[in-house]
Amino acid sequence: MSSIKLAVLLVLGLLLATAQQSMQLSLRNPTAEIETSNCKIAILRLGLVFTSDNNEKALLDSGLYEPDSENPSVDIAGRRFHIGTLNNSHIIYVKAGRHSVNVAAAVQILLLRFRTSGIVFFGSSGSLDEKMLVPGDVAVPKAVAFTGVWEWKKFRSEKGRLVFGDFNYPENGENLLGTVEYEKINMFSPSEAPKEVFWLPITTSWYDAATEALKDLKLRQCYSGKCLPGKPKVVFESKGSTSDFYVRNKAYGDFLNKNFAAKTADTASASVALTSLSNEKLFVVFQGVSNVAGVTSSDSGVSYLASYNAMLAATKFINSIPTPRLACE
Repeated sequence: MSSIKLAVLLVLGLLLATAQQSMQLSLRNPTAEIETSNCKIAILRLGLVFTSDNNEKALLDSGLYEPDSENPSVDIAGRRFHIGTLNNSHIIYVKAGRHSVNVAAAVQILLLRFRTSGIVFFGSSGSLDEKMLVPGDVAVPKAVAFTGVWEWKKFRSEKGRLVFGDFNYPENGENLLGTVEYEKINMFSPSEAPKEVFWLPITTSWYDAATEALKDLKLRQCYSGKCLPGKPKVVFESKGSTSDFYVRNKAYGDFLNKNFAAKTADTASASVALTSLSNEKLFVVFQGVSNVAGVTSSDSGVSYLASYNAMLAATKFINSIPTPRLACE
C-alpha cells in the first residue's frame, strides 16, 4: 500500500472516530463540551423557565443575565436553551411557549438533557381575589392545580361541582350545557406508584427559602412614566390554578376562589409542578399579577411590570440558593 493511500485511510479513520465520539457526546449530554472544560462539569445549574416574550424581555432588560462566553445556547427539539449566569448564579433558561403542553415538554427536555438542581418558574397570572392580589403584586403559591380539567357528568345531572346555569347572564337559570365535575390528574414518579392528585405542592424547602429571601424585596412600582396606585408586594400562602384558557369571566374566577381558594390563574404553573414532581426535582413558582379576572385593561405596561416583578423575585430567590457542585471527573 502506497504511503499516500495509507495517509488518506488514517485521516478518514480519524475523522470517523471523531464524528462518532462527537455524536455520542451530543446524544448523551448536549452541554458536555460546555461543562467539561476547566472542570465546569462540577456545576449544577438551576433551570429557569418562563413562557412569553414579555418574560424574556424583562430578564434581558434587567442587565442581570450574562450569557456564557463560549457556548451561550443549545438548540434541542425546536427550543433554545440559554446557558449563562443570573447575577453570578449559574442557570440554564428556556422560553417554553404558552399553554401546558409546551411548558411540560420544555421542562422535561431541560431535566433530561441538562444537569440541573431544580426548576424555577416565573410568569404572569390573573388575580382571582382583588382583596389579596392586584396588578404588580407577585404571588408565591404553596400549591397549584389543573383546574381546567373537568369530567362531564350525565346530561342535566344534579351532581357535580360546576353548574353552568349558575353563570348565566344577566340572571342565573337553565343552561343546556349541563353540569361538570373537576377531575384529578395522574402523577408518576420513579420511586412511587402512580397516584391521583389534585393539588401539586411546591417543594417545601424551596418555598421556605423563598419566604425568607423575599421578605425585604422591593418591587417596581412605575413603568412607562406611570405608577401603580399602591406599592406592589409579595404574597405567600396562596394557591394557584392552571388551565389552557385565560380566565376573563369574573363569575368563573369567583367560583375558583370560593370552591378551591385559588387566588391566581395562569396557563403554565401546574405543568411545571407536575413535570418537576414526576422527575423528583425541586421547584418553585413566582407569578406576577398582570390583571384581575373580569376587569378589562388595555394597558400593556402592567403586563410587562408583572413580568419584571416576577423576574426580580425569581432572581432574588436564585441568588439565595447555594450553587450545588459535584466532584470533578
